[in-house]
Amino acid sequence: MTPDLLLAFVLFAFATAGTPGPNNMMLLASGANFGFRRTILHILGISAGLGVMVVAMGWGLSGVFRTFPILHEILKWVGAAYMLWLAWKIATATGINDKSATGQPMTFLEAAAFQWLNPKAWAMALGAATTYTPEGSGSLTVLVLAGTFMLVGAPCSAAWAGFGQGMRRFLDRPAILRVFNVSMAVLLVASLYPLMTELKA
Repeated sequence: MTPDLLLAFVLFAFATAGTPGPNNMMLLASGANFGFRRTILHILGISAGLGVMVVAMGWGLSGVFRTFPILHEILKWVGAAYMLWLAWKIATATGINDKSATGQPMTFLEAAAFQWLNPKAWAMALGAATTYTPEGSGSLTVLVLAGTFMLVGAPCSAAWAGFGQGMRRFLDRPAILRVFNVSMAVLLVASLYPLMTELKA
């Protein structure tokens, strides 16, 4: 991989990992409800999950989905259903007051596994594997892409969780927290719009 191509990929990773989407909406809500420290495993899970996806796509999984498109279709619907469930969990979370908390932050494994149901993560991993892997590239190039994605993505994820943490002092009243959580849930559901329009096409 040439330095120019690597730089282009770093910019791609930064733009895709840093912009709003399901992961970042959940990190914002988690940072606000549970604090940054309790959201660290969520951040690391996202980074690891995306890295594994890039490797899987680069090593041939994208070809499997091209051969059997029904598998991708099923994953999209399962992912949509799971995201609706997560939106409900966010809308009903009461995490700032630890004495009455009814929710828990996402674990490392849950965050990593969620990437396989996240339509934006699919687009990111497929874009990385198909656009930035020169023809004839070996396994090392794919590993470099995955590692770069993880290194660039983790700080972006941390920034969203940190922003949520910074909002905690404004969300100390139950009514304000409820409005915030419902708003985050609505934004998470709204992030499904591109997926649903694609499924109807």
